[in-house]
Amino acid sequence: MDKDLIVIANKLRKRIVETSSFSGIPHLGSCFSCLDLLVYLYWKELSIDPKNPNARNRDRFILSKGHGAPALFQVLAEKDFFPFSRLNDFGKDGSFFHEHPPKPGYIPGIEAATGSLGHGLPMGLGMAISSKLLNINYRTYVLISDGECNEGSIWEAALMAPTLNLDKLTVIIDFNKWQATGRSEEIMKLQPLSDKWRAFGWHVVEIDGHNFDEIGKSFSEVKVVNKKPSLIIAHTIKGKGVSFMEDDNNWHYRIPNNEELKLAINELDSTK
Repeated sequence: MDKDLIVIANKLRKRIVETSSFSGIPHLGSCFSCLDLLVYLYWKELSIDPKNPNARNRDRFILSKGHGAPALFQVLAEKDFFPFSRLNDFGKDGSFFHEHPPKPGYIPGIEAATGSLGHGLPMGLGMAISSKLLNINYRTYVLISDGECNEGSIWEAALMAPTLNLDKLTVIIDFNKWQATGRSEEIMKLQPLSDKWRAFGWHVVEIDGHNFDEIGKSFSEVKVVNKKPSLIIAHTIKGKGVSFMEDDNNWHYRIPNNEELKLAINELDSTK
């Protein structure tokens, strides 16, 4: 296990919970479930230069589950896409740092305005098609939620990508088993999820989305797949990292009060 990545993820969890507290912006549970995936992507996988984030041959990353934006903002700040001090305006009038990512051009490193669920994958599909048509050697990564798999646009894109042999497209499902109002499986039957995507023509890997060794192996595996897109089903825990938030869907919308903030920070400080 890469201890450096664990330290980074822990530091960012503390910043995310602090930001939620002072800004009044929720979605801690959703941010924490995908954070380890974001950390691995930006520290180990994506070829993007923070000093030149619009380079033509950069890898593309879309956070389709836009309500995880507070986690992505912290990752981008830590990677020097913009000064960390800009996050002091999080949630304030006139700021571009809010509950979901804004349209490109306002925050370096943001490829698409997302939050209308189901739209990120079709946009990523278009980017992957462009890579092929223009013969530009970049990869496209899209992180979606399990609840997002209820959207028909997800499945239209899932049918199209294998048809076009888009082997530089990788989709990651943050499979935390929850939606805003209940268990994903109770709201819309997803299982057998991996079999569905395989039947559509995808290369599928299932991993523990909080284990950096498994995350790393999955990305190494999909990079050598030819003539088909890849899906990584990352089994995650909503609220991962803070015991009283883990698998508690109240933290989809809850804002931590002062006492909860102290408890969360103390727990994260004690985690090695």
